[in-house]
Amino acid sequence: MPACLVIDSLPGERRVALVEDDALVELQVERPATRAIAGNVYLGRVRNVLPGMQAAFVDLGLERDGFLHVDDAPGPVRLRPEWEGDPSDEARPAAPRIEERVHEGEEILLQVLKDPLGRKGARVTAHLSIPGRLLVLLPGVDHLGVSRRLPEEERPALRERLHALVDRVRPPGGFILRTAGAAATVDHLEEEMRLLAAAWAGIAARRATAKPPFLLFEEAGVIERALREHLRFGLDEIAVDSDEVLREVREALGRISAGVAAPPVVRHEGPEPLFDARRLTTQIDRALRARVWLPSGGHIAIHPTEALVAIDVNTGKYVGRSDLEDTLLRTNLEAVKEIVRQVRLRDLGGLIVIDFIDMQRAASREAVLQALSERLRRDRARSRVLPMSEFGLVEITRQRSRPGLDRQLLRSCPACDGAGRVRSLATLQHEVVRQARRLNAPGSAPGTLVARLAPEATRELRPRAAEIARAIGDIPPDRLRLEADPAMGPDDVLVVEGT
Repeated sequence: MPACLVIDSLPGERRVALVEDDALVELQVERPATRAIAGNVYLGRVRNVLPGMQAAFVDLGLERDGFLHVDDAPGPVRLRPEWEGDPSDEARPAAPRIEERVHEGEEILLQVLKDPLGRKGARVTAHLSIPGRLLVLLPGVDHLGVSRRLPEEERPALRERLHALVDRVRPPGGFILRTAGAAATVDHLEEEMRLLAAAWAGIAARRATAKPPFLLFEEAGVIERALREHLRFGLDEIAVDSDEVLREVREALGRISAGVAAPPVVRHEGPEPLFDARRLTTQIDRALRARVWLPSGGHIAIHPTEALVAIDVNTGKYVGRSDLEDTLLRTNLEAVKEIVRQVRLRDLGGLIVIDFIDMQRAASREAVLQALSERLRRDRARSRVLPMSEFGLVEITRQRSRPGLDRQLLRSCPACDGAGRVRSLATLQHEVVRQARRLNAPGSAPGTLVARLAPEATRELRPRAAEIARAIGDIPPDRLRLEADPAMGPDDVLVVEGT
């Protein structure tokens, strides 16, 4: 299916959207204050060890201590589920307890597995991995494997090829061959192997003189991460909205696109913002709502909770044309396509429970499960689908390494004591900039711009007026006026020309 990356940028924010068949399926947002840290490597210091939890808390220099579970502590390597080990690997003995593996005050080299979420600190591991597009380096580990996403019959030959390459290069650790590396040439694999080894050498050199807590290695920014994740599936185009991002994309492609044809990079021109021109703004707004309508007239309702994400499928206005079973099957199959898109777009993780409409025929239930599994294959996150229960429920566990879209773009509603979610102040601020830029387009007559917001939002944003004015296009601060309007809701923004 046609796929492209669409990248827009404002001072203080970057958004990278993956579009397939003209539908928005993934959105990553990066802001300096909330930049993802998953993949970063730190030299930390163990603050306390909790034998009752078989875990330790480690000072990384962040707002909250990192959480280190015994499975991720120094000792026997715990390979990730998507990596396959050698057939000769023998069962390892039971791992020692946490108090035998780390001690209070000890310096320890750690990598962030999961970003902080809510009141929880980052999840960290001592089993480091340095990812490339073709390979993953496992520093200091004598292990070679291939991705489980690759066909089982191809793995022995690929593993043998990897052995031969490692014998020649002799890097400082083991490797996992990623799916994108299966078709790569030996030269491209060797080049990336040397680059990953050099990255690890840099980490080791910085550690030699660092004092904890200290950041030794920072994962690439959102643009390079998105390119690395999506080039393996193929991209038809990359669209950007600024010369700065254009240069950054081309530089990143030069580093990571070895062995594949780099997609064309298009610089968006014209007064209309890039996301508006690609009809993505309305799709983002819909992704923040609980109810999503289906083309047939049915709908799905998405309700995240502390324990799980509940998704309900309803026929709504759709009554079908033949028998009831056919109506239910068609609605469920239509819902599958939208559910997977929303799961990827909202970056829903953990336990997801889907309540499909009850169907009587086993063939119908199997068709829905097969369609769900096929749609999830293009998802970058690892997931597992369990069989449908007799009540029509399907459970999915999906890998979560960063906060979902709602946590990035929304906040607790001040009008209902946190029972709902509304746009965060940063999101409101960037929306003011976007609307003002439309009115402040080249050739427009100079005048005052008035941003109308809810009273509370206005009070919070007024100290940022000069910063907002600069982001609009270096207009004088006195040309921008923030007005409190009691009629505006906490999510509302309206920028108009003033007098």
